[in-house]
Amino acid sequence: MVLTHVQSDEAAASAAVFASRYVQDPVPSYELGEKSISKDAAYQIIHDELLLDGSPRLNLASFVTTWMEPECDRLILEGMNKNYADMDEYPVTTELQNRCVNIIARLFNAPVGAGETAVGVGTVGSSEAIMLAGLAFKRRWQNRRKAEGKPLDKPNIVTGANVQVCWEKFARYFEVELKEVKLSEGCYVMDPDKAVEMVDENTICVAAILGSTLTGEFEDVKRLNDLLAAKNKRTRWDTPIHVDAASGGFIAPFLYPELEWDFRLPLVKSINVSGHKYGLVYPGVGWVIWRNKEDLPDELIFHINYLGADQPTFTLNFSKGSSQIIAQYYQFLRLGFEGYKNVMENCMESARTLREGLLRTGRFDVISKEDGVPLVAFTFRGIRDGSLAFKLSANLRRFGWIVPAYTMPANLEHMTVLRVVVREDFGRPLAERFLSHVRMALSELDLAAKGPVPKMRLTIELGPARSAEEEASVKVVKREAVSGHRSVSLVSGKTKGVC
Repeated sequence: MVLTHVQSDEAAASAAVFASRYVQDPVPSYELGEKSISKDAAYQIIHDELLLDGSPRLNLASFVTTWMEPECDRLILEGMNKNYADMDEYPVTTELQNRCVNIIARLFNAPVGAGETAVGVGTVGSSEAIMLAGLAFKRRWQNRRKAEGKPLDKPNIVTGANVQVCWEKFARYFEVELKEVKLSEGCYVMDPDKAVEMVDENTICVAAILGSTLTGEFEDVKRLNDLLAAKNKRTRWDTPIHVDAASGGFIAPFLYPELEWDFRLPLVKSINVSGHKYGLVYPGVGWVIWRNKEDLPDELIFHINYLGADQPTFTLNFSKGSSQIIAQYYQFLRLGFEGYKNVMENCMESARTLREGLLRTGRFDVISKEDGVPLVAFTFRGIRDGSLAFKLSANLRRFGWIVPAYTMPANLEHMTVLRVVVREDFGRPLAERFLSHVRMALSELDLAAKGPVPKMRLTIELGPARSAEEEASVKVVKREAVSGHRSVSLVSGKTKGVC
């Protein structure tokens, strides 16, 4: 009884502190409170505020994993307090990371022998992985130019205009010119021929995208490799290729094993992939794999010993949790090749269901291809007014769905696209429900386009109840329906008001 009383007092005090801090002032305080509140109150306050967030599973804008098995959730909680950077203290976690690197390298056909160790590292996502790969390319180019006695102050990268923003960040942060191949009507990825034309002696690499953010399409890395190899032979340059496989790296090996996009192509020197996308792990984990040790300059690798034994490190970030690394290994161990293939096939089937359902409405053109990342990108058919796509996106939010509407890059700014990304937890039942909501949202847009609906205002007067004799004498009068204001008298009730 005493303990309960203490808890009640604590809860009441916490409620009072919260009320004084937030309720009385509608603008939240950004100063640290003077007094503590109970753990239960702190949890409930934050829990209730987070209810206003969207549902992750209904977020069709994101490629990022939103569901994992409960067993993996437990492993994630168990590993949260382990610092991934402290390899000497957590050698088993480090070993799990090394296993993941070697599994991915072999999945991407890296030239690694049976007893050899692949070259790669875990990152917080593909953005960090791309920064590291870009730095390696820049340093190799600088070393080569320095040895030849040539200037090294104008490095550039050639990409398509469809690249993710992290490439623009790399170029700006590390002072590299970004040369973008413009897109064209019907071609929403980088044209390999145009890309190779833009390559010069200052090009540190050409970046190809395996799974465009805009449409999910795979770029033709094989043709890029062949064209670039011919140009290198002709010019005696040594321009390499990096493949940004953030979205497609865990799709192509399982669904398109014959597609040549990876280390089977001799000019592909590094590949990044997002574990938290189709690697099926919660955010954030990514990976970058190099073809061999020569492609990662030694001067970019740091060695530290203040955490114990000598530890090599090549990351932009240092301390971070180990949970996502552990979760990635869980998925590799749990699913194997067969499991990943099944998941990707199911995602593609759901994407086909969406594609066919959207086309059946007769209102949309699908611009994404059936091969590639399981997503559907579509535009309104025959309508150049992009505002309609944004209105549909807003209407779908009322059902809980988050569907992005966006304009295409330079040269295609007139196109406004909607995109639905299919993940593991978006099965056929959800796809069918989504399509029904699309049809409802379209009907609402059509109704709104016709103008306001006429409204009728009724005044209802409620009087005292009549006796049986009075009721019998009431005559029924037929009235014609009219718009505007009408008065209606009712004989039963106790009040008078306006409806």
